[in-house]
Formats: sequence, structure tokens, C-alpha cells
Amino acid sequence: MRPFGLLNCDKPSGVTSRDVVNDVQRRLRKVKVGHTGTLDPLADGVLVFLVGSATRLVPYVQRYTKRYRGTFRLCAESESGDIVSDIVEPSGLPVPTRQEIESAAGNLVGTIEQTPPAYSAIHIDGKRAYQRIRAGEVFEMPTRLVNIVSLRVLRYDFPKIELETVCGSGTYIRSLGIDLARAVGTVAVMTQLRRLAVGPFLADDAVSLDRLRNDDLGAMLLPATLAVQDLPRLIVDSEASRRLGHGLGVDGVIERGNATSGSEPVDRTEAAAIAEDGRLRAIVRPRESMWYPYRVFPAE
Repeated sequence: MRPFGLLNCDKPSGVTSRDVVNDVQRRLRKVKVGHTGTLDPLADGVLVFLVGSATRLVPYVQRYTKRYRGTFRLCAESESGDIVSDIVEPSGLPVPTRQEIESAAGNLVGTIEQTPPAYSAIHIDGKRAYQRIRAGEVFEMPTRLVNIVSLRVLRYDFPKIELETVCGSGTYIRSLGIDLARAVGTVAVMTQLRRLAVGPFLADDAVSLDRLRNDDLGAMLLPATLAVQDLPRLIVDSEASRRLGHGLGVDGVIERGNATSGSEPVDRTEAAAIAEDGRLRAIVRPRESMWYPYRVFPAE
């Protein structure tokens, strides 16, 4: 049986997300591997991999909210927005109070406009932004709307500040911390970042890179249902499972999904068809009073 499922990896700092993908891909050889939510080399924490036909669930995992703990240094700045590039410390900047910082943090909650850092993997006219920077090109980064669910000040001991953020896909924590500093009249660089969770995938449950490189990957695979916990559920028996496998429609009563897993708005015209053994059989969509398969997954 070809591998099918998800891997929750605790990416260490100092390696790229692509490096970890390559490690997993080498071990699985011809099996397709995908991942969601690239982490910068400086960052560590949850990096979710999708294996085999589960790669078709990438958009569903991307919809989950993410939780981060980031550390910043105030009254310091760098071209990259973190400690990877040279740091300068402008003089004459104010020392904000915790109350001022917490008030400014409250103003950054909700749907906000954010400018991603130029040192990022975003494509600008077909080329990654950091590649354009390194080539000496001058360009303007496009802004985007991102969703900040919460932004809390965990610790503040000037110039060090530690933040916990829950946010939607596409948010740059570097930019968020810099925007927070700007709101209180100063500047900042990010010194550390850890992704604590992606929806139901928690750092406490993640496997180390060393284990991914050396232990049995099959034993670490998580069920594909974790990618669609927020979708309504349609429980299907063996006959309905067979019909879905042949592209045929089925009927049944829809159950509510798990909203507590945290995700962006869900398209309620989709449901997860779950076999009686608990496996994800298909993503289904309604048509002519029945549910038809949109994406079908292995029966075993």
C-alpha cells in the first residue's frame, strides 16, 4: 500500500523548509510529498507534510489558523527585519511602556493590511522577492490583507518583547512585530520565532527532524481526516464508499465539523465523506440532492 497521510514535523532553526521536504522525499522516493506554511530558516516549529494522494488536501490545511511565539528587539532594525542581516540601532527612539504596546497590539487585531518583508519567498513577477533583493533590484512589495485573530504581549523587558500571535494564512510575523514597534514610535527586529500550532497540529506532538530522517515514517503518518476537521462530515458505509470510488453520488445526513480546530471561513458546500473505519474517503459536493465526489482518496 502506498503511503497516505500527514506528518507533523518540528522543524529546527537553521534549516530551510525545502531542506526538510527533501529529506522526507528522499526516504519516500517516488511518493509525492507536499507541505504547507513555509518557515524561514530562523524559525522553528510545526511544519505539516502531506504524503501521497493526501497532497490534494494542501488547501484545507492552509485554511487552518496558526499560532506563533515570537521574540523581538526594540530600537533595532535590519534590512531583512530579523537578525539574519546586519543590525543597526538608531539613536533617540522612545522606550514604550507595556501599556502603550498592548494598546497598539489591540489595534492590529482583525483584518489588517500588511506589507510582507522584502526578504521573503513571495513571487514578484515570477521571481522570489529575496532573489530580487540579492540581485540588487529595486521594487515595491505589494500589500495584502491578513487576519490577526489575537496578538498578546507575553513578556516585556526592554528592549526584548515576546509576542503570541494567532493568525490566518499568509501572515508574516516579522512584519507584524515591526508594525507594532512602528505604532509606538520605534523599530524592531525579530530574534526568534516558533510556530506552536497549525490548526490541530501541535508542536508538542510534532516529531523531530532526526526521527524523520531515521525512524519508520509509516508509523508517524497521521490520518488524513486531520486536514478536514472543520468540514461537515458525511459517514458512508461500504456501498457508498464503493460508489464514491466510481465517481457516483451518494446520499446521507451531514454532521457538523469541528470548529474548535480553528480555520478560516469554510465553504459549506463541501463535506468530508468518512468511511465507517474512520478513514477519509472523499471530499464531496452537493448536486441534484446527492453528494458527488470532488476528490477521492484510497479506500484502504
